[in-house]
Amino acid sequence: MCMIKRTSILKSILVLVLASSAFSQRPGNIDKFNGKVSGNVYDAEYREPISYANIVLYKHEDNSQVTGTITDPNGFFQLTNIRPGIYFVEISFMGYQTHKIENIEITPAEQEFHAGNISLEPIVLQVEGTEIIAERPAITYEIDKKVINVARQTTSVSGSAVDVLENVPSVDVDIEGNVSLRGSENFTVLIDGRPTILDPSDALQQIPASTIENIEIITNPSARYDPEGISGIINVIIKKKTMRGISGIANMNAGLNDKYGGNFLISSRRGISNMFLSANYRKYAFPGTQTVENITSANDTASYVFSDGQSMRNWNPYGLRAGIDLELGLMDRMSLAGEYGQRKMKHSSDLNYDEWTEPGDSHNLYLSTDDGKFSHNFYSLIFDYVHQFVSKDHNISAQAQYSHRDKEQFSTTELTNTTGTITSGTRSSEDGPSMLGQLKLDYTLPLPENSKFGAGYQGRIQRSEDIARTYEYDTISSSYEFMDEFSHTTDYTRDIHALYSMFSGIYRAFGYQGGLRSEYTYRLIEMIGDDERFTIDRWDFFPSGHLSYKFPKGQQIMASYTRRIHRPRSWWLEPFLTWSDAYNVRRGNPNLKPEYIDSYELGFQTFLGKSLLSTELYYRLTHNYVERIQSLYSENVILHTVENAGTERTMGIEVMLDLKFVAWWNLNFTSNFYQQIIEGELDNRYFSEKDFSWSARFSNELEILSATKLQINGRYRSPALSVQGQREGYFTVDAALKQEFLGKKLSLTLQARDIFSTRKHEYTSEGEDFYYYRYSTGKSPIVMLSLNYNFNNYKQKRRSDDGTEPDFEGMEDL
Repeated sequence: MCMIKRTSILKSILVLVLASSAFSQRPGNIDKFNGKVSGNVYDAEYREPISYANIVLYKHEDNSQVTGTITDPNGFFQLTNIRPGIYFVEISFMGYQTHKIENIEITPAEQEFHAGNISLEPIVLQVEGTEIIAERPAITYEIDKKVINVARQTTSVSGSAVDVLENVPSVDVDIEGNVSLRGSENFTVLIDGRPTILDPSDALQQIPASTIENIEIITNPSARYDPEGISGIINVIIKKKTMRGISGIANMNAGLNDKYGGNFLISSRRGISNMFLSANYRKYAFPGTQTVENITSANDTASYVFSDGQSMRNWNPYGLRAGIDLELGLMDRMSLAGEYGQRKMKHSSDLNYDEWTEPGDSHNLYLSTDDGKFSHNFYSLIFDYVHQFVSKDHNISAQAQYSHRDKEQFSTTELTNTTGTITSGTRSSEDGPSMLGQLKLDYTLPLPENSKFGAGYQGRIQRSEDIARTYEYDTISSSYEFMDEFSHTTDYTRDIHALYSMFSGIYRAFGYQGGLRSEYTYRLIEMIGDDERFTIDRWDFFPSGHLSYKFPKGQQIMASYTRRIHRPRSWWLEPFLTWSDAYNVRRGNPNLKPEYIDSYELGFQTFLGKSLLSTELYYRLTHNYVERIQSLYSENVILHTVENAGTERTMGIEVMLDLKFVAWWNLNFTSNFYQQIIEGELDNRYFSEKDFSWSARFSNELEILSATKLQINGRYRSPALSVQGQREGYFTVDAALKQEFLGKKLSLTLQARDIFSTRKHEYTSEGEDFYYYRYSTGKSPIVMLSLNYNFNNYKQKRRSDDGTEPDFEGMEDL
């Protein structure tokens, strides 16, 4: 019955599409008349193009609708095949006033009308004498991505990009800051569209929330993007707008439990140059508690290790960014930028241990002290060049980037008995440099009928060295002795060269995009001194396709398919043992295969009055699925490794509802429901695991007064299964109160995160000969106070009495 209903729905949609297509055709010589109406639509405040705005053409004489379309990603629209007559056009988009252009006359002598630059103003409402200006939508949808307006995330203004992502659709963040996109921690992070040498979680922790303009969630990227990552791409767009003269922003924040930080961005536009300089510094401490149970069994004996105590994590990142943008005439633009930063992290714990065996009745009580330090210095140099040809959107661009990182990691674990004597200890270090070089060439050629062709080359060259050293405490000499068998030096080489081509366009209300990407990968892992080499030398192909249809009243349906790849991380491939602490050791798998992903999506958006409803169905098939596996290494010691476990299928639906009850209250609700099925073979045994998980979040925004706003956010994450264990669910609530002063130049925000202290990390893993349980939570609520100041010497020109548009001078992006 369910299949019959789905078939009937698909048939109905097909009939409607064919009927609308047929109805739009006109016989005879009418189609031969090529009257055109075109224009460019911009955001009046930010001077950015508005894509997917509704364009509807009406007859002047009877107000009947003639045709319609939507704007492309550059805000451009064009209506064609218009008969002679007098018309008017209405341009609309959610959160903006509808713009109307009257008296458009098409004649045989004047067949084209260009409306020029059209600015859409935010909706202004009057409530009991108070003027309220509507903000940009929290989320906007484009053919291949969701764009998150970070300015609406008040509860995370003092945090990092990770804190912002806690309130973003498709994304989950656990208590330890681990980010997952649609249930997978394997995704790619881009900063301003560029890859970073840092690991995804490190890169996101490095970026202050107050410096972010937008975040793009690209779950099905086109062929133009690097296909790396199971669940897609998170692209962080950094603020870098500049106005004529000098302008900037400055932020300071401080909170309970040794948390404070600040950042600034200053920019200057003079003549042909735009320059910017920004810096950030943060020092955050996260105290917490943890409980661990570890049970292993061998030779009819069960060994028990229970521990609990206090833990502390300290984050201390800082960074400096600078750049210049030069306009070299009307057709050429060049940019130079650089970034330097350091990320430091310290972790420590003091845990009380109780160890015993069964059979047996004696307990061994002792204290475990763990201290670890992690830091890396990094820098990046970026060069961009764009040449614009005479015709619109016809351009060629080149980008070169060099990044370097020096990593240092050191940890010590010591076990002390009740008399204060060290009974055992382990010290380990891991350091080494990494280098990433990237070259991109992109070419875009506009074609007739609102279509485009694009092609390009992308090359990535990576080199890194990993030096691991292990020392063990000798109770006789009371010193740490070097352990040669657990110390290694590994060199990594990975080169990727890619070619891609794309074709995209808009026909009436239809949008389409198709592409193919081919990649050559060479990877070499060398164990220095062991004469071991592990090599990959292959070609891969990644097709992509996107379709969209926009109905006249704002509804939109989108479908897409992409093929992606997830290449193993470097430590997943290390074929040697590395001790994490006295009870955990890890070993990589150099024969690990990359995961290949086929990803399908179908989405629909519609307006319910002033509210927006979005639904998105997705299906993801992962081949060579990688699972983290635990097993017994020795008594009380768990071995952690990775294996290609088989095939994983994820089927789910995301729902987003943006409700506008009244002008001063906005409620945003998002949820993600998905089922995961993993089938494969481990230890020569077939397994099949099925799990249903879901998450939900809501965001209440209330405008108490014209300069006072209150935001309350809540999130729930359900339990989730893995091949060997289960992660428990949790619920948490955040709140923020924002007060603006001096005409919104100055703002003060009070935040409270995890108000009811309900956020936790609880995980269980078990196999035939081991059981592992861990529970941890942080000290909460986390209370922060943030101060933000905006300054500039630019005053926007208003629309003149004759209706002409304001000057765009001084509003370009860097």
